[in-house]
Amino acid sequence: MSINKQSEEYYRELSDSVVEMDEERTLTAANAALAAGVDPYNAIQQGLSHGMERAGQLFEEEEYFIPELLMCSDAMYAGLEVLKPHLKKNAVSSGTVVIGVIEGDTHDIGKNMVRIMFETGGFKVIDLGRDVAPQRFVDAARDSSADIIAMSTLMTTTMDGMGTVVKLLGEANLRSGVKVMVGGGPISPGFAKRIGADGYAVNAAEAVKLARKLVGTA
Repeated sequence: MSINKQSEEYYRELSDSVVEMDEERTLTAANAALAAGVDPYNAIQQGLSHGMERAGQLFEEEEYFIPELLMCSDAMYAGLEVLKPHLKKNAVSSGTVVIGVIEGDTHDIGKNMVRIMFETGGFKVIDLGRDVAPQRFVDAARDSSADIIAMSTLMTTTMDGMGTVVKLLGEANLRSGVKVMVGGGPISPGFAKRIGADGYAVNAAEAVKLARKLVGTA
């Protein structure tokens, strides 16, 4: 069996264990993947993250509800605890990122995944958490001399807050020095462009690639 095919089997098992809300199975799969020499970054992205994306789709289709989604996230975090210590950190600092979920939204699973990928990608990360007011993003960026503000939401009703952040950055004369990234279920490249953001990322791995490109370390 080829290494790639073997790795795909571990990714599938990690993904399935998350979707099936089986925390113990996820722990076993994560440890087995490490023992087999599977790259932990890929195990997170193509296994755990993929499982949460599937769970999110089931939630949208109303096959899963909040309790199921929370149990899926518990399984995902259990796997992360196993895999995260084995991620190789970039030795060169890539810059500073202020990250958070925009005001009005308390869904932070995706944001947490992006934060982990930023950290392992060599970025210093200032995590403001969830339900973050636009002005807090701007204040944090100013206080930390951040290179990037990364915002997410899963709710259409809170999307406009992202545009407010871009506007406030301009009013504070910080816009030229701070790149703005947005992401989340209802967000699109078109929306990012419309509010004046510098980019949109569809998932955690793409977010790191975009961030590196924006700060010139890609």
